[in-house]
Amino acid sequence: QVQLVESGGGLVQPGGSLRLSCVATMSAFRISTMGWYRQAPGKQRELVATITCDGSSNYGASVKGRFTIDRDNSQNTVYLQMNNLKPEDTAVYYCSSTLGYTYWGQGTQVTVSS
Repeated sequence: QVQLVESGGGLVQPGGSLRLSCVATMSAFRISTMGWYRQAPGKQRELVATITCDGSSNYGASVKGRFTIDRDNSQNTVYLQMNNLKPEDTAVYYCSSTLGYTYWGQGTQVTVSS
């Protein structure tokens, strides 16, 4: 059974930074593509970033150059470093794990506001 637990969300001022973490309880973490998605009120869930098992990353256009995804296979953890945060980054951020099937965490709220 796969369990994904996100942490690190909160309230931050525009221009600030946050680092999200997602700990995965699963045996196939090393070969899974891990990702972060977000969903703002009234909007569809959208891609933030993904990272494959060999470390290749992909970013949504709105976060490229500001956010960085990385993973620690020894800790079954994927991170999302978010810099220069903007009010439009406000959303619930979800961790995902994909290996044929996609699993989702419960999400962590990120609010960017002065």
